[in-house]
Amino acid sequence: MAEESESEKTEPASQKRLEQAREEGDVPRSREVATFTVLMTAGAGLWMTGSGLVRDLSSAMVSGLALTPEQIYHPDVLLTRVGVDIGRVMLACLPLGLAVMMVALISPMLVGGWLFSGKAIAPNFMKLNPINGLTNMISTNALVELVKAIGKTIVVGFVAYLVVMRQREAVIQLVTEPLKLGMAHMIEMLAMSFMFIVGSLGFIAAIDAPYQLWHYANKLKMTRQEIIQESKESDGNPQIKGKIRQMQREMAKRRMMADVPTADVVVTNPTHYAVALKYAEGSRGAPKVVAKGTDEVAAKIRELAKEHKVTILEAPPLARALFKHSDIGDEIPERLYAAVAEVLAYVYQLRMFKPGLRYPDRPTKLDVPDDMDPHNPASQKKN
Repeated sequence: MAEESESEKTEPASQKRLEQAREEGDVPRSREVATFTVLMTAGAGLWMTGSGLVRDLSSAMVSGLALTPEQIYHPDVLLTRVGVDIGRVMLACLPLGLAVMMVALISPMLVGGWLFSGKAIAPNFMKLNPINGLTNMISTNALVELVKAIGKTIVVGFVAYLVVMRQREAVIQLVTEPLKLGMAHMIEMLAMSFMFIVGSLGFIAAIDAPYQLWHYANKLKMTRQEIIQESKESDGNPQIKGKIRQMQREMAKRRMMADVPTADVVVTNPTHYAVALKYAEGSRGAPKVVAKGTDEVAAKIRELAKEHKVTILEAPPLARALFKHSDIGDEIPERLYAAVAEVLAYVYQLRMFKPGLRYPDRPTKLDVPDDMDPHNPASQKKN
């Protein structure tokens, strides 16, 4: 099987690519859906408010044509009357206009959602390039738009023909009805016919909306190389990430070393491990590990402990167990409570020691479970 060309866009667009396209004002849109919803709302509103609209407009027209001598000879009075009549007409059309405007604002949510992008309205002189214009004219999208236009013409024309043929007798009967009743009846007929004709656009919109979503997804597809490159850019340069991690480790190390002088005791191996413990008197919690390290770090911990007169106790099994099973800032494991309590008791006895008193005995046999000491065969067998 031949290998897939790297130039072929076979991978779905990443989230970053979609967000970037949205920032540039590129979202899926279906003009057919927007046109259908707005026109259908206008037709339905005209059908529901037709009789009332005719009544209000007729009243405004009669009022506007009935002029008094005062209005004829005084332009100011006439202008006031005209303004009132215009206000009545606008008020009569207001419900229908508000309904159409609201639907026009909401319809973009059906496909693509609301979007305002400054980049989309910024001047782009590349759009004036005649070569790009010719390319768009012979593109697949242009062919689809042509097919849609032909389809709309055929569907709408056919439905309009059926509606007109069905309403022809009712149209002829309008001349026999009174003026106001005939006008209301005519508006209802026009609105109903309009809704049937616009309803045929729903068929086109139902096809166009899924196509626009598919076309948008297909347009934003990426090659495998673009996916790899974007992943590298998102993850960052490995060398830079390594440098950042090194700086973070150094900062954590400096913070850890700053806590060593506040420790109560430093438990050592004596050379390979060092763990600094601190217990807040009156606290309900267990002692915490404020610093730990091996080799050079352990040597630095011991050096700081000596400099600030922090007690150093050689207890290899306990030091190794604390190093393996505790993290900096954590409380010691529950199974090491007894051993650490004995160590802290020794530290407090040293603090209370005065010349002439018996010197505290250094703890030698601490209760450290065998499976917690990484150098104990029992721990190795368990792991």
